[in-house]
Amino acid sequence: MSAAGGLRSAAWFAAQGKTGIMHRSWLRSEGLPDDSFNGRPVIGIANSWSELTACNVHLRELAEHVKRGVWQAGGVPFEFPTTSAGEPLVRPSAMILRNLISMDLEETLRGNPLDAVVLLAGCDKTTPGYLMGAASVDLPTLLITGGPMLNGKYRGTDIGSGTSVWRLTEAFRAGQLSAGELAEAEGCMARSRGHCMTMGTASTMAVLSEVLGLQLPGSAELPADDARRRTLAHLAGRRVVEMVAEGLTMSSVVTRASFENAIRVNAALGGSTNAVVHLLALAGRLGVPLLLDDFDKLAQDVPTLVDLMPSGRFLMEDYCYAGGTGALVGELGELLDGSARTVTGRSLADNYAGAQVWNREVIRTRTAPLKPAGSHIAVLHGNLAPGGAVIKQAAAAPELLRHRGRARVWDRVEDYLAAADDPEADFEPDDVLVIRYSGPRGYPGMPEIANVALPKRLLEQGIRDMVRISDARMSGTSYGTVVLHVAPEAAVGGPLALLRDGDVVVLDVPTRRLDMEVDEDELARRRAAWTPPAAAANRGYLRLYVDHVEGADEGADLDFLRGGSGADVPRQAF
Repeated sequence: MSAAGGLRSAAWFAAQGKTGIMHRSWLRSEGLPDDSFNGRPVIGIANSWSELTACNVHLRELAEHVKRGVWQAGGVPFEFPTTSAGEPLVRPSAMILRNLISMDLEETLRGNPLDAVVLLAGCDKTTPGYLMGAASVDLPTLLITGGPMLNGKYRGTDIGSGTSVWRLTEAFRAGQLSAGELAEAEGCMARSRGHCMTMGTASTMAVLSEVLGLQLPGSAELPADDARRRTLAHLAGRRVVEMVAEGLTMSSVVTRASFENAIRVNAALGGSTNAVVHLLALAGRLGVPLLLDDFDKLAQDVPTLVDLMPSGRFLMEDYCYAGGTGALVGELGELLDGSARTVTGRSLADNYAGAQVWNREVIRTRTAPLKPAGSHIAVLHGNLAPGGAVIKQAAAAPELLRHRGRARVWDRVEDYLAAADDPEADFEPDDVLVIRYSGPRGYPGMPEIANVALPKRLLEQGIRDMVRISDARMSGTSYGTVVLHVAPEAAVGGPLALLRDGDVVVLDVPTRRLDMEVDEDELARRRAAWTPPAAAANRGYLRLYVDHVEGADEGADLDFLRGGSGADVPRQAF
């Protein structure tokens, strides 16, 4: 709904009598001049700043630069906080809070006199949570992510958040690294503000948000402490005021073509598997048809071009200096729909016209890629995953992409980890390690535990990868032959719940199959004897989440949040 003068905020500030006085007078205590309420676009600045969310701790400063741009363009900015989720700290899983963040933002946007919003996010779940909440309201929306940390530096080498943690801790468990060396590396990793500088979920979602058309060009890859990020925040404040006048809402920017571009760019990046659940959930909010299988089909002709950890060698700072997202879009050329619209008001192709690659080691050519076309995310089906599962081929051992082995099955990751450190435990290199009851409903929250550490005894023998299967997720910074997001999950009675220790599991990525060699009669007997686990939560938001969360193959959103309710002005409060 737009009120007098075409501004939604006019329903509050142009109101007559008692209602208008109430709306205006309380804001005068903030020192606003009278003309602040007279036909100026009101811009919300949603801030996921929190000292518990280290990746976003600098967003409070960035908000001031957005405000400068808003004032300069004739708007009135109002910054507000929301729920925030720090990936390294939140237990049992930050994924639980993604949907809560979206609800918090959605209700704040709808209930307040806002004509547009700038979203300040960065850490893994804050970016998709903000995009989902904003999509449900559908105001003019512009995202500014916080930017990656500077490269970690350890003994003359670059080390990356997440990816190097897994490598270094496995080396420590194998006796190849001392406790002192591990502690030294820990202190060298996070040496500036910002989110993970590997191509983990935060970096992936930053780049994909820009490709979706929701960030200003060049925003995704600039390091958090680069002054140009603050300049972009200022320009974002200016631009969002113009978007109000143009009526450039989120749904008019993000279309099916935008999602197809994002899926293809994710393949070219070697990006996070978590992008699958986040893009599916966002598409569900916007009413854009998108399926799990699209992540495989749409990327069949897309090679991996970006040589970044965990699939490659470099880090986000290197990607930025190599030309960044503009250079990558240019390199992909006709594989993308360049006519897709963006928040600049121009097309994707126009945004990056003339962009060049400055380092061909970091951003490869299509004729000499890091990985061949169709080798990124594969979507698997079979009697173990009828709803689908995903595997990041680019981060897996090639010799394990076709594998047949004995299942070793655990219902609790804690029990597996205890067994993995037991030198007498029964493990063989060809075993398939299965961690179940770890999906959206089962854990709850689908934590990033699927890439479990390998058994210590096998590490000491030189084994560095094994097939692992789970209904959980893994960090975008992770690597290994890990089958994720198995659907339906075990907690709702998916076939994963029927698998037993000693059953034979067959993984065949080239044919997109994941099966257990158990006949249907035996599965029927097991299904009849299966009983669901006790609910993972019995009160509060966790109970709401467990009762209403959808499967990973649908984006793990809450079932009642699909679609949106728009930006209609609510009924008056007094």
